[in-house]
Parts: sequence; C-alpha cells; structure tokens
Amino acid sequence: MSRRGRQASLPTAVHHRPEVLSSGGLVVEHRDAQNASVRSYDFSALRVPEPLQRSLAALFAGRCHSHRWASVQTSKLQWERLRVFCDWLAALPVPPQDVDEITAAVWNAWRLSRATGSAAYSQVSIIGSLLLDDPRMVGEAAEAMARPISKPPAQERSYADAEFDQIKAAARRVFRGALLRIEHNGHHLVQWRSGAFEEGSRDWLIGEALDCLARTGHVPCYPHGPTGEVKPVSRYLRALGGAGKEHTWKRLYLSRLEATSLGVLLMAEFGLNLAVIDLMPVPRASADGGPDGHPTYRLELIKRRRGSGQQHETRNVTDLGGGSSGRLITQALAATRFARQAVETMAPGTNRLIIWRSGMRGCGTDVGDWFRLGTGENSAGHWARLTGMAGSPFRRGRRTVNVVERREPGQNSQDTHDRTYVLPDPRAQAAAAPVIAAAAEAARQQAEQVVLAAELRDAPVAGDAEAATADCRDFDNGPFPGADGRCGASFLACLGCTNARIHPGHHPRLAHLHRALSQLRSAMNPALWQADWGEAHARLEHLSRRLGAAAWAKALSEVTAADRKLIDDLLNGGLSA
Repeated sequence: MSRRGRQASLPTAVHHRPEVLSSGGLVVEHRDAQNASVRSYDFSALRVPEPLQRSLAALFAGRCHSHRWASVQTSKLQWERLRVFCDWLAALPVPPQDVDEITAAVWNAWRLSRATGSAAYSQVSIIGSLLLDDPRMVGEAAEAMARPISKPPAQERSYADAEFDQIKAAARRVFRGALLRIEHNGHHLVQWRSGAFEEGSRDWLIGEALDCLARTGHVPCYPHGPTGEVKPVSRYLRALGGAGKEHTWKRLYLSRLEATSLGVLLMAEFGLNLAVIDLMPVPRASADGGPDGHPTYRLELIKRRRGSGQQHETRNVTDLGGGSSGRLITQALAATRFARQAVETMAPGTNRLIIWRSGMRGCGTDVGDWFRLGTGENSAGHWARLTGMAGSPFRRGRRTVNVVERREPGQNSQDTHDRTYVLPDPRAQAAAAPVIAAAAEAARQQAEQVVLAAELRDAPVAGDAEAATADCRDFDNGPFPGADGRCGASFLACLGCTNARIHPGHHPRLAHLHRALSQLRSAMNPALWQADWGEAHARLEHLSRRLGAAAWAKALSEVTAADRKLIDDLLNGGLSA
C-alpha cells in the first residue's frame, strides 16, 4: 500500500519462482537458491507403479526449495538414492503400489539389505526421512523408519605433512604459472589501450586480439559456414603464435585445472570446504587501507547446510606481503579479473570469485557459452588425475588444516569439530598421546603431593620425635630442609612426609583438625581456603578413609582439651615448624 492508501501496482513480468512440480505430477524441476542452476527429474522413469511415482514426486518436490535443498547438487544426490530404493522395491515379489503400502516389514528388509558404511547410512536415513513427510506414513512403518541408525565413523584421514606439502606445491605451481601469464598479457593489453604500439605491428595485433578476448571471451572471429559457427581471423592467430588455447584464450583466463588449483590453495590457507569455495563471492577490500597501504579483504562465506539465518559468515584477512593469507586473495583477484569483467557484462550481479574459461561451449548451467563458475567435485577429481594425486584433496585437506595445522574449528561448532574431525583422526590421536601422558604424570605427581604419605603404626616407636600432628623418625633428614639443614616444613605438611609416623594417640587431634578445616571451608573464600588448607584437608580425608568411619568417629569422641589447644595454636600460627 502507498502512503495515501492506494494499492501498489504489481510488476508486469513474472515475479515468482516457477512451479516445482509439473501439472502432470511426475516431473520435478529444482532451481538452486540463486536461481542460476536448474535440474529436472522425471519420476515416470522410476521402476515402480504410477501411484507410488506420483507420491514420491510430491514428497521430492516438497524439498526442492531454498530452505530445504538449496543446491541442485543436493537434489541430484537424493535422486540417485531414491532411484536405488525404487529399483529395490521393483525387485520384490509384490512391489508396493503406493507409499502407504510400504510396511514395517518392507522397510526393515530394505534396511537389512544395505551394506555397512556411509553410503548405506545415507540411503536409509535420507529415504526414511523423505517417506515420513507423507501424512499417510503412520503406525509400525513410521516407527521403523524413525528408528535411529548408527552413523559410521568418518573415513577421511588427515594427510601426512609430506603428502600435504606435495599437494600444496602442485597447486601453487599450476596457479602461479597462470597468474604470471595473465599478468603479462594484462600488462600488454594496458599498453595497447594506451597507444604504446604502432598500428599494424605484431604487438599491436596481439593487443587488439587481447582487447577482443577481454570483452567477448574469444579472439577476433568471423562467421564461417551455414551453421553460424565462427572461425578466428588468421592474421591474429599468426601474431598470437597459433590457434591453441595457450596462444588464445588462456592468455587472460584461468583453465579448469588452474581454477581448481586456486581452490586447493584457498582450502589449504583458510580450511574451507569445497562447497564454500565453489560459491565464494568476490572479496571486497576495505575503503580505508590504513597508513601502511596493506589492503584488508572481507571474505563472505556461504554454508548452505547450516540452518536458516546461520548460512553466512565473514572473515577479514589482510595482505601483509608474501606468505600472508591476504596475499593469496590479492593474487586470486588478479588472476580472475578479466573473467569476472567478461561475465559481469554477460550476466550482471554474478559476483563469484572463481570463474574460468572452458575450451568447450557451455551446457546451459553457466554464464555465456564459454565461462564456468566455481569448482565442484568433478573439477576436483579432474585436478587430482592431472596432477598425479590420489583423489580429491579437499575433504582430507580441510581436515588436515583444521585438525593438525590450525587445531581449531573451521566452520563448525566446537562439538562437531571435536567429535567428527579430531577424535577419529589418527594424527590427532597420535599428537594427543604425549599430551595425555604428560597430564596423567602431572596428575600423579600432584596426587603424590596431596595424599597421605605418613606411615600408620599401632603404637609409638622408640626414638621417634614427637611433633604436633605425627611422630618423626628422622627430623634432621627430611624432604623439606630448612636454612639450618633440619626440617623446615610446617607441621601441616607432616602427613605428606615419609618420615612421619601416625599411631592411635594422634587420631583424636587429627580428627579434630579435620573438622576444624571443614568448618573453615564454609567461612572462607574458596580459592584462599584451597591455597592455605586444601592439601592438609585432602591428606586428612585420605587418613579418615584409611582408618574407617567407625574409628574416625571414635577419635572425635576422644578429643581432649589439650588436643583442642594444640590444634588452635597450629591454625593460629602459634606453633613453629
């Protein structure tokens, strides 16, 4: 409504997202959160009866929204799991006709048919969650589907130092070569645009070809043949040195291998996962670079698997020179600047950091005919094959950065970081072993200092010197010598000395001391009480357990006036060691 109460006019163009489920009820079309990628799923291709096909299509469509499945990669993965489930149902002697005919027995049989491992866990948990969205799923079948299944431990393990260094070196070598190439040709283009070359010269032709390449994504071409295809102009190819990608479009753009190498370096530097790197927007430098001139970049990280309102996170990194985290961002911006400029012209507002150029025309999911956005699982596998690595480096690499190198959560909670990443990892376990051993040894030593060390006797021993809390068998050679060479410890420390001997004559005064220290505990600051009386109280606790509750109670009943005066003098500082 306007201020004056008139209803605002609606836009003339379509102003809502397309329907997910087709009118026929068997085709689901999923668009990602940015409305950039789309994928269709034909449920009539599933090997189950048509009523079940329609029910599954409706359940699937209910999740193809940005608040459930934000990426088409998610729906693609769930579609494959659903297809496996339907193939299994079709092989049953009597396949269910609809969702409500999937009984608890059928579900339990499906659950038992799955092998152990992460794939089986995902198939059972995801399909069960999807079927439970149907209101007809009640009773024993719903209970069976809701029954929790143990999640298998993570299979990924962090890299050894030498192995991870090899991965980073390979990525750095590929990306640095691309950066130097793009910087060199970018400088040549700046010179051409400033009129530094004589018109018609080889350098001038190269500059004009680079200008066309920067604006259109390809070198100057002309229409060739009835199909509308184009062919590069020969004079530019002669100046560039050939028609290969190294001589043409790679002069200003990253290839798939080089863009993935940049993604590997971002993972190794910041501990980001592949999905976050794939969607990373262009980092923006702060308006005020400060007096030192070092740019500070704001990284916007998108975590699709988090709940609503928690999917966006920001980090600030500063380019402090070679080797700093911010320097990698500066280099990434330089290496992708021409691709980002070209894509911005074709599709304004794309705002993606990693953009690369392909030698093949696009398949309708990226920008223009030649450009691709981000780096996905397929690119990671392609990178591993070309660099000679064993599989995609992203999952294990991220684990290595966050668990071994940084030892702190990347984009997870502390609980998830500890439970999922740290505890199952062999390197983290090996690194923790000496720390745990040192802590255990420190605890043992502390316990030895606190627990009762005095010797218990049934009667006094001839020759022992009587002290306030115990008898001493060697007063001149104690573990705490004073300035004169004799024992310099407080009488409260006697119970922790191996020279001390306690007999029943000491029990009443020690029981009284124990009660007095307990009463002081309730009247003092806890930290002060622990510092002054904690160890003595712990030793008396140990003594009371050694003697037993009955003997300790008997000792309390036998406390004399002399015992009370002795303990009062001891607590008030009236006795010297």
